[in-house]
Amino acid sequence: MTYDAVLLTSFGGPENPEEVMPFLERVTAGRGIPRERLEEVSHHYLALGGVSPINEQNRELLAHLREELKSRNINVPTYLGNRNSEPYFADVLREIYADGHRRVLSLVTSAYSSYSGCRQYRENLAKALVDADLVGKMEIDKVRNYFDHPGFVLPFADGLVRALKTLTDEGFAPGDIHIFFTTHSVPIAMAETSGPESMRGSFIDGVYVAQHNAAAYAILEITSKDLAFPLPDWSLVYQSRSGAPHMPWLEPDIGDALRESATLETKAVVIMPIGFVSDHIEVIWDLDNEAQSVADEEGLRFIRVATPGKSEEFVSGLVDLLEERLANSEKKALSPIGPWADFCAVGCCPNLRHGLPVVAENAN
Repeated sequence: MTYDAVLLTSFGGPENPEEVMPFLERVTAGRGIPRERLEEVSHHYLALGGVSPINEQNRELLAHLREELKSRNINVPTYLGNRNSEPYFADVLREIYADGHRRVLSLVTSAYSSYSGCRQYRENLAKALVDADLVGKMEIDKVRNYFDHPGFVLPFADGLVRALKTLTDEGFAPGDIHIFFTTHSVPIAMAETSGPESMRGSFIDGVYVAQHNAAAYAILEITSKDLAFPLPDWSLVYQSRSGAPHMPWLEPDIGDALRESATLETKAVVIMPIGFVSDHIEVIWDLDNEAQSVADEEGLRFIRVATPGKSEEFVSGLVDLLEERLANSEKKALSPIGPWADFCAVGCCPNLRHGLPVVAENAN
């Protein structure tokens, strides 16, 4: 199957203080989140000047992707579109169509299977085709989930090795250290219905959690080969809860986990934000500010490992993923449950509120 354009598909964020509340209202529309919670989150953005780091990060990532594609002699134009801020999907699809392209491959800045991290983007793109009057005129597919691709895993492993060596050089023993792999909390109902229906019975907590555990195991396996001492204990924890208070979400929260670890004679912690591809607001605020503050209160030495961002390994890995579809190249995966399927199955990561049209679905 051939594609004649690539769309870097992302979440978006405000570019100035005036955009912060309208942005948050778009993100949370129809979800019953109290106004006071939105105002609380708005202060996180305003503390950073009202500008989300994610947009500039994605513009830089797009430039690096173009350079890597050019170095491999892959001549396909690349565009950037956002779910919640300019440039919006519909506007970018109109631009792509005007440039003469008809088969688009979406590269989403989310590595895992979940409604919000995968299906919602496919819903958004389907709606954008309607809004841009391009239904039947343009086709959009999506790059597979890449939670265990070497390009995603290796930058984290490199960062973990550096963090652990730093702590042992400072005199901490492996038994003094705890590794926390963090990801975005989601409603338990969303987690349990993540992934294709045929796989849900294989994982107690759903595919979303299973994929994060697979990524963590892959990172730890690589890390262990570069250390002269045993790996510390580790946990998968959650952050950035944003839903209605009455709805159960995945736990434990990173703050609660840090407090508990301090009661168990932990002296140092390494935070691994494996749920994220770049250091955007939820990483910077929720980890570098809030989690760091908790660690300080509990007397814990705190190191937060960087996300892949625009690292050479990550950029190369993303282009590997594009090549899988553009040139039918070999698939790479570092866990037993990968590589993930190219197309999402019907009913994969369902919208539990409304059944909406999607792109990039395998009806077979």
